[in-house]
Amino acid sequence: MAVRASREVVFDAPPEAILDVLADIDAVSAWSSLHKSAEVIDRHPDGRPYHVKATLKIMGITDKEILEYHWGDRWMVWDSAATFQQRGQHGEYNLTPEGEDKTRVRFDLIMDLAAPLPGFLIKRAKKMVLDVATERLRERVERTRSGG
Repeated sequence: MAVRASREVVFDAPPEAILDVLADIDAVSAWSSLHKSAEVIDRHPDGRPYHVKATLKIMGITDKEILEYHWGDRWMVWDSAATFQQRGQHGEYNLTPEGEDKTRVRFDLIMDLAAPLPGFLIKRAKKMVLDVATERLRERVERTRSGG
């Protein structure tokens, strides 16, 4: 059962600042309430994370994933193979500069769930994921840029 979620928002930050926060896997559990742990297994030659082992918990359901990340100047994508809760996952951030120091951030996530869930649970889970992926990320970017 494939579940899709997406949201587009504007950040008061350049794409590089957003990508730097996304690449700081060691700090992700500090701003993402969904991440119980995240650890970089290995890195691309430029130092950005390549494979990441993560434990996530949403609405009482815990899942352990190995994520494979790929990076560009204005985007980041990750994919996960099958886990206990999912047959696969694909997530991406696409960043479009807008004027001075602003960026349009589009977040997309596709999860292929291993078992069907009731619609109301999926709706609540999607809102939680989108809030973390955009609003909590925005707060972290703002704190990082202000030195906090």
